Amino acid sequence: MFPDPGASRAVLIGTSTYDFLEDLPAVSNNLNSMAEVLMGPTSWSLGRDDCIVLSNPPSATAAMDSLRDAGAAARDTLLVYYAGHGLVTPEGELYLGLPQSKQQRVETGIPYGWLRGALLEGRAERTVVILDCCYGGLALGTMGPSELAAQADVEGTYLLAAASENRQALAPPGEPHTAFTGELLAILTAGISGGPERLDLDSVFRELRRSLSAKGRPAPQGRERNSNGRLALGWNPAFSRPPVASSPSDVHVGQRTWPAPAAIRTVEGFLNALGQVRITSALTHAAISHRSGGQIAPGTVSNLLNRKDSPRTWRTTGVYLTACGVPDEHLNDWQLCWERLRSTPPVARGSESEEPLGRSQKTRTTFPWGQAFRKLTGRRFRG
Repeated sequence: MFPDPGASRAVLIGTSTYDFLEDLPAVSNNLNSMAEVLMGPTSWSLGRDDCIVLSNPPSATAAMDSLRDAGAAARDTLLVYYAGHGLVTPEGELYLGLPQSKQQRVETGIPYGWLRGALLEGRAERTVVILDCCYGGLALGTMGPSELAAQADVEGTYLLAAASENRQALAPPGEPHTAFTGELLAILTAGISGGPERLDLDSVFRELRRSLSAKGRPAPQGRERNSNGRLALGWNPAFSRPPVASSPSDVHVGQRTWPAPAAIRTVEGFLNALGQVRITSALTHAAISHRSGGQIAPGTVSNLLNRKDSPRTWRTTGVYLTACGVPDEHLNDWQLCWERLRSTPPVARGSESEEPLGRSQKTRTTFPWGQAFRKLTGRRFRG
């Protein structure tokens, strides 16, 4: 499952230059590349204002203010990424390095307990924490203490950490990214051969451990709460799907995982999910038009997927979903979602209600779009 981009946020924090510790120049590239991926169409499609990049934040207060603001605005998913030196107090507690951080001086960095507290205060249903942090200020970007997963024990959180308790992670000299983030970016951009259609967190974690270990590099660790491992970070570019068939013998229909509209909170999320339907169907705009029996033109499909506001009527969306091959039993859920969004007055970003959007109070009669449309065209589409 993908998060609703209109109700999700990402905060990317990185420290590449230090007054008292070894510089980590690769961290700057980490931030730029991670932001590019998360804002891209094959990942979360976050808006620029919803993917906050904090490069060399001047103080813990500045970083925590941005983190708390994002936590208050996110209703679906909040992703927090940190890259830089990870430092440890004499008591064994982790704090994240800032430009003026010093060894064993927790007040000069961001205590991990502060970040954990901000996650607990936030209102997102799911949080993802990615820690690519160094330990001890060693040369060449040596990284990571052992108890990261245990310290990140926040309900609803999935943690990816660069190092286990008995290994140090690396920032190899001459490489554009740190070892952990470089491998993560490679997975998100090139995909996993033979992997699932969507790059869920569990699959990404397993591939990270496999690929880094194969290169003789430290294996990362991960931890989840509440089965967030199914949350997708992006589509799998290396996924291979059998060709779309149109005969009753098509055995691959049931293997497709269609986007679920029940968790959509915003119009932006609804339109993004419509785009995911087209990707899942593996159809071009022209093919969707053909399968609709000419009811919608390729340009209409393009307009539907590139608009910024909710469709004013249901017909085009219903025909589009049916032509893509969405099963009949899912169409009513899509129509209910569209009605819910149409009946809810627009609100300012970050000021959504605490409660999920309710169904329209109007009396309605469900129209079986899939069955009626297929009767009209005399076709039985296979997705």
